[in-house]
Amino acid sequence: MKQFSEAGAALIGLSVDSGPALRAWSGAMGGVRHPLLADFWPHGAVATSLGIFNEAAGIVNRTLMIIDPDGVVRHTEAHQGTLPDPAAALDKLKSLQAGTP
Repeated sequence: MKQFSEAGAALIGLSVDSGPALRAWSGAMGGVRHPLLADFWPHGAVATSLGIFNEAAGIVNRTLMIIDPDGVVRHTEAHQGTLPDPAAALDKLKSLQAGTP
């Protein structure tokens, strides 16, 4: 989304699915414009390190995270059954960039 790149942010997706599975899913969705990262092997290692791996289901919990350029997680929102609101995420990003939590 252009608004995020204009704000100096990058959007990425993370899934425990393989690269080929992510490409097939993206194609079925009509194309996803942001990179999709495959946390396939070791299964869920990155998601586990971020605290968003659902061990019981073997999947990544749907989560919006804002990570600063130093790799520090500044904001986390869990989304179960819903998608993050892009406008609210952009507002949160801008408030963090302005130094207001």
